[in-house]
Amino acid sequence: MIVSYTDKELDLLARIMRAEAQTEGDLGMLMVGNVVVNRVLANCYTFKNIHTVSDAIYQPNQFVGTDSPLFYGSATSIEKSLAKRILMGEDYYPATHALWFYAPGKNVSSCTPTWYSQNLAGKYKNHCFYRPDSGVCPQIY
Repeated sequence: MIVSYTDKELDLLARIMRAEAQTEGDLGMLMVGNVVVNRVLANCYTFKNIHTVSDAIYQPNQFVGTDSPLFYGSATSIEKSLAKRILMGEDYYPATHALWFYAPGKNVSSCTPTWYSQNLAGKYKNHCFYRPDSGVCPQIY
């Protein structure tokens, strides 16, 4: 396992993955999970005091999915299985080293080259992923 977690946090991770990327399919949800775990591992930027999955998900002003109806209610066994894969260390490009993502909107076809001064790692469907330089956040590289 790449980070410690409780059964409650497994469910929590599965629910934020669903709320943020259900329309992106399993792979999109897995990538959102990568960003959450990267924030737990990172010791940089605004993530220095993030030590658990719960800390990462409930950090103020980070995941809009916490306001979505999709976030509420228990995760399915399939969603929990996806979350467990991430917690066990699977990662997926372009979210491999990413700490941020956003969806530019359905009518926008491209991602900005930087976001919060971070370089674009890549795009998957409607999500743009951004990663810091390796020297700034070595814990996620």
